[in-house]
Amino acid sequence: MTCTEASMDALRHAGDELADATVAALFERGQVGAFNSLMRYVSTAGAPLPDGLPDVARDYLEATRVPPAWVDWAEMEKARLFFIDNNVHISTALSFASMPACYVVPHVAKLLSATHGLQYPSKRMAETGQFTVYLMQPDAFESGSRFIPAAQKVRLLHASIRHHLQRENRWDTAALGTPICQEDMIGGQMFFSLLVLDSLHRLGIHMSQEGAEAYYYAWRVVGAMLGVGQDDVPRTLEEARAFLDLYMIRHMGPSPEGAHLTRQLIDLYEEVVPGTFFDPIVSALVRHLIGDTCADWLHVPQTRWDAVVKAVPRLLGILETVEDRSPLGAWVLDRLGHLTTVLELSSLTRGRVMHYAIPEQLKKDYGVSGTVTRTHRWIPPAATAY
Repeated sequence: MTCTEASMDALRHAGDELADATVAALFERGQVGAFNSLMRYVSTAGAPLPDGLPDVARDYLEATRVPPAWVDWAEMEKARLFFIDNNVHISTALSFASMPACYVVPHVAKLLSATHGLQYPSKRMAETGQFTVYLMQPDAFESGSRFIPAAQKVRLLHASIRHHLQRENRWDTAALGTPICQEDMIGGQMFFSLLVLDSLHRLGIHMSQEGAEAYYYAWRVVGAMLGVGQDDVPRTLEEARAFLDLYMIRHMGPSPEGAHLTRQLIDLYEEVVPGTFFDPIVSALVRHLIGDTCADWLHVPQTRWDAVVKAVPRLLGILETVEDRSPLGAWVLDRLGHLTTVLELSSLTRGRVMHYAIPEQLKKDYGVSGTVTRTHRWIPPAATAY
């Protein structure tokens, strides 16, 4: 596929027809509260739907209960093994590159700031981390898994935000496009896939081409389950690079909301890091992964750790050598990686399951009242000239 300014413009005014219709009906009939209460008991795929669930919600859940028919399960297994091999690094990239990348797109930062949930950044980060962990479980798409219900709820959450902002006519659709439009959803998919791979490369992580492609493929599947039209989604890493480059050229820049959200994220992780001596490493990691220009736009402070972080690839290279040469070393590092991810996630969730409820109102400020081989190291696709 070839992305152009015209094709991107068309995507700015498209939402998610199925989810949007479902949410509109729930609000029209005053059934959102009942839906949220009942859906708290639906957290695993295949579980019986509770009595009293609105018919429109039951129809939506039935229509979205299985993954796309085109899924290549062998490729998904490669993605799962890639995640197991790199879980700590992926969590680092999601936290310190993917989320700040969202904030460097002003209209996305404004939209994120419009929700009550962003007053509590740990909730947003916990939802993202939990969602990714659910995705990479062996039974992610089988009965009893938590991933499919999470995807169904996130899709409705996005639709509810579109509903609120458009209903009150407080979102400049002509200038900003539909809230959480198809262009932004595909852009978000790139942030959580290609940008994660870029960050791992910047950290010096040894990835195979096969593993990188499988990880990207898994997020194509996620996008489909979140209502992204697949005709417009890049199929290859090279096409993804072209889309992401054009998307960022079209939209990235500084904004007060972006700087505020970034400050919240830095404060959050400085609380997670024990003590205060290592606090500056959070800002240093963000600056290292997103670059000085974007970091300056987001008011990420420069610290004494900026130079230290540049040595991280060498340290990780030593650890990878131990992992490659010693089965015991590989097992120990994998277990440490798993425990680190679990501890980070548990500190954000406070041991709770995130329910992704449909918000019944937004902030009043916005006028809304209501095992992968390591051979053949992966090299990122080249930047596209525009």
